[in-house]
Amino acid sequence: MKNTLRVAGVYIGAIIGAGYASGQEVLQFFTSSGWIGTIGAVITMILYPLLGYYLIVLGDKWKATSHKKALYKITGKYISPVIDILIVFFLFGVAVVMVAGAGSLVSQQFGIPAIIGNVTLTLLVMLVMTLGLNRIVTVISWITPFAFLLIIIIAIYSFATSSTEMATLESVATQQLSASPHWFLSALLHVSFNIVIAFGIIMMIGASEKDKVAAKRGAVLGGFTLGLIALIINLAVYANIDILQYAEMPMLLLATEFSPVIGVLMSVALFGMILSTAVPCLYTVGARFIPADTRNFKIGAVVLSLAAFSLSFVGFTQLVNFVYPLQGYVGFVLLAGLLVNVFRTKIQARALAEQR
Repeated sequence: MKNTLRVAGVYIGAIIGAGYASGQEVLQFFTSSGWIGTIGAVITMILYPLLGYYLIVLGDKWKATSHKKALYKITGKYISPVIDILIVFFLFGVAVVMVAGAGSLVSQQFGIPAIIGNVTLTLLVMLVMTLGLNRIVTVISWITPFAFLLIIIIAIYSFATSSTEMATLESVATQQLSASPHWFLSALLHVSFNIVIAFGIIMMIGASEKDKVAAKRGAVLGGFTLGLIALIINLAVYANIDILQYAEMPMLLLATEFSPVIGVLMSVALFGMILSTAVPCLYTVGARFIPADTRNFKIGAVVLSLAAFSLSFVGFTQLVNFVYPLQGYVGFVLLAGLLVNVFRTKIQARALAEQR
């Protein structure tokens, strides 16, 4: 059970960063579609477990030490170099979004200059990146349960105490900045771009985790929980969209409305979630070019962290709306490759059985 929860925590922690846990990402991908966006959130509760499980299986099968080898097998020798470059680019882009999110968090909650949050997160990323994969997994798994509990409490309270009429909520929700023009496409994009984020580290866990059964269970549990979090946050944000429409971090505003103390605790949890996403993103990018956990890798981690910091001043909401949907469209190629691989494996297994 311990290993199952550990892997689930990594899967959740790798994805539920500044955009997801803050509510901004959920707002753009689900709430902005109105009430029907809730169906999109439910769809993710099915897709995340399936994809997480399959990535663990493939990581074990191919002994993946980075996403490059697995990507070659999934998308082929002609497409994989292009997708490889795009994945590296967008993973770095997500890390930039995380640094920007740290700045937005301290600015919204504490009224201090955003650059303080940017600098603090950058220094923490440098530190954690030098610890090695096993310690990274442990650090992320510590942060996740605390944040998840707070999100659930705040979301349920906010949804239960909302008194705004449905017609008003629907009108305001559908006027918000949206990831795509259709709710179903938004749901698929949400899963797609998040799987790109988790792809490398989940594959590497599949290769390195000794307890394979626990790793698979962890991927399923983590995937279902990710979908559940999206659903709960969406309901809370939708029910309060009239007061959240201008907030960069809607869940943080709800937490502060609930209680100033809860607001501070939520700030700490969100900062941890931001860190838990920034680290796997930059770790995967670094491991693509430099052997992981070596002296050169640690130097590369510092360089990558500083580069992400330097590009983080565009604006959190704008970065989410630009980087995430584009990464989702790139992720469609990866998902298509995974689907083809499923059918190819079944056909090969059937042919082998017939030969016997």
